[in-house]
Amino acid sequence: MSGRGIAIGGGGIGILILAAVVLLCGGDPRQLLQGVQDQQQVQQPGAPNAPADDNKQFASAVLKMTEDAWTEILPQQARIRYTPPKLVLFTDQISSACGYASSATGPFYCPGDQKLYLDLGFFRELQTEFGAKGDFAQAYVIAHEIGHHVQNLLGTMDNVNRAGSNNRLSVALELQADCYAGVWANYVQKKGLLETGDAQEALTAASAVGDDMIQKRTRGYVVPESFTHGSAQQRMSWFAKGMQTGDIRQCQTFK
Repeated sequence: MSGRGIAIGGGGIGILILAAVVLLCGGDPRQLLQGVQDQQQVQQPGAPNAPADDNKQFASAVLKMTEDAWTEILPQQARIRYTPPKLVLFTDQISSACGYASSATGPFYCPGDQKLYLDLGFFRELQTEFGAKGDFAQAYVIAHEIGHHVQNLLGTMDNVNRAGSNNRLSVALELQADCYAGVWANYVQKKGLLETGDAQEALTAASAVGDDMIQKRTRGYVVPESFTHGSAQQRMSWFAKGMQTGDIRQCQTFK
């Protein structure tokens, strides 16, 4: 599962890479919100504090964009059919095939039931605690978790589990999900659905929740050996690579 360390990014990747990504921009993800009524992929267990309707609509719209993208990308690049996951919105706590989770866990994907679990309170935290504002920063969070679903469909998760759990493999898995999120962003950009600054919003979010940035904020020092999601720079770099190439074959983080 991908939890609180959903780590989105890196400081210091360099102006050239950042500029190259920003230059790819041109529309607005919220354009898809008009007419999006596909709530069938969204499940919401009963909870006293339901997420706002606009957040549910936004999550559904982004999910639809990821479905459109990967339905086209996976057959072309991996010769397998894409089957979309379900999106479960919750508040406070949830039970999944991967076990019990609270809102403190953060967004996560469970390969056991092929569902993406999202407490929409995390979007507020992304802005207030991590300083990552904007629609595309939020869309990136969802796209990252969908990246884990793609890994599950490709058998990458099973290979990692058979190899045994360790931090190096965990980091590689998370960075590849970041790269896949970038591949999705490349698809969205080609459809003319990004506006100037959207990619930078994702990069800012990536930078804010890299393992090193989180450790600096919570501990005051950094322990690279304990990383599970990768440094801010690594996360931002792999997202940029995916967005620049649009090719999942370029997301070779395990090498």
